[in-house]
Amino acid sequence: MKYLNLGCGSRLHPDWTNVDFVSTGDGVLAHDLRTGIPFADGVFHIVYHSHVLEHFGKQGAREFLKECFRVLRPGGVLRVVVPNLETIARVYLSTLQQALEHDPNAPLNYDWVMLELFDQTVRNVSGGEAAKYLSAASLPNESFILERWGQEARKLIEHAREQRSAVAQSPPVRGRLRRSLRSLYSFLRDSSIRREIAYKLCLGRNYEALQIGRFRLSGEIHQWMYDRYSLGRLLKKCGFVEIVQRLPSESYAEKWSNFNLDTQPDGTVYKPDSLFMEALKPNT
Repeated sequence: MKYLNLGCGSRLHPDWTNVDFVSTGDGVLAHDLRTGIPFADGVFHIVYHSHVLEHFGKQGAREFLKECFRVLRPGGVLRVVVPNLETIARVYLSTLQQALEHDPNAPLNYDWVMLELFDQTVRNVSGGEAAKYLSAASLPNESFILERWGQEARKLIEHAREQRSAVAQSPPVRGRLRRSLRSLYSFLRDSSIRREIAYKLCLGRNYEALQIGRFRLSGEIHQWMYDRYSLGRLLKKCGFVEIVQRLPSESYAEKWSNFNLDTQPDGTVYKPDSLFMEALKPNT
């Protein structure tokens, strides 16, 4: 059996061919998936990608799914995981109603769901408002956020806490100043930094527009969102059949949960805000 994991990030398995836009570990092939999938026709039994499709525009997403179809063997399985627009919309309406009814817990949950809906599409800097929200010293609705974003949110929250702890335990000012001066010297020796300084001097106010444009083309932002109806329709247009919504542990593939791509070893869901769908390439 040959398995292909596209846009793998840190969710790897040694039995799979793992591909990402940049190499994220040993054995991860670096490839720009916007230019296609770098394998021959009909190679793989299973193609999987999680939280990748939404980073393509509508036309780009269709071309990407056609590439998935191309590299699958007849009868092969495509598994697509994306943020679940339907669930986010339902949670939004629920928290909105609770806020209107003056539920004391609702405003914070409402604020978070609004970030889920919009921040990934409108942000102009890495992490956006969601990263700021999760870096707060106090998160009264942390359990709600973990229920929505799972392990991804937990990692971001723990990272912010580690950074605050490191700042609190930082050495005296004189030692920090020496290190800062050394860092500044290294910083200015970097040719790419010197180039950026030149851009800023030449472009003036337009330099910010350059930075925003670079970021929005970097691949971090979401360019579209899907529910079970729209994703199913798109998969059908790309030639797939037997299109079904799945639970995280369910699959056409045998012993799917053993790969621990959508679930943790203890069975918890890695990205609980997700829509899980599968489809087959026809045998003929």
